[in-house]
Amino acid sequence: MRILGIDPGLTRCGVGIVDVSESRRATLVHVTVIRTAPGTLHESRLLAISTAMDSLLDEYRPARVALERVFADTNVSTVMGTAQVSGIAMVAAARRGLPVGMHTPTEVKAAVTGYGQADKKQVGAMVAKILRLEAVPKPADAADALALAICHAWRSPLGALASGTPPAAGDLHGGASPRTAAGSGGVRALTGAQAAWFAAEQAAKAASPERRGLRR
Repeated sequence: MRILGIDPGLTRCGVGIVDVSESRRATLVHVTVIRTAPGTLHESRLLAISTAMDSLLDEYRPARVALERVFADTNVSTVMGTAQVSGIAMVAAARRGLPVGMHTPTEVKAAVTGYGQADKKQVGAMVAKILRLEAVPKPADAADALALAICHAWRSPLGALASGTPPAAGDLHGGASPRTAAGSGGVRALTGAQAAWFAAEQAAKAASPERRGLRR
């Protein structure tokens, strides 16, 4: 299963693509950061991001798209730009009939590190380890995008990666997942990775409600 992760941003939009096997082994396919200059017309920046995103989706043909859930922040202009880029990504995916998974930064951190309050350095290091890379992807937007793709793969119900079946609506749009997943053979327990994610995510939510994106 090929998954494209997007860390939305107007100046830097991270895009990471991974292939994930049924056994949850993830392999790097491509990673990049779409950049636009702050001095450029806002509509031109959005068009540039849209064009680049369309090109990546058409070239690499992912089966799913993972996107960071946007949260309110004191910097309204930054949030607006991030939300607009998120909308572009969702529309691009919808045009191709691709399911979109929305994940909070806490979920992503918990998925790749086992700790929902991990810092950027820890996330980057674990992304490199999971993908068997010699160095941490730079800048942080690139590592964050790959982390989103990995998180989406590991959160998917058992068997979905092999069958290509899209996750249920609740799983696609974030939030706590149940400890079991229903399939053709009945209810099946989660893998160790999924169970670890669930426990870490719940602990992180209880300790500190999420208010910001992956970037600080």
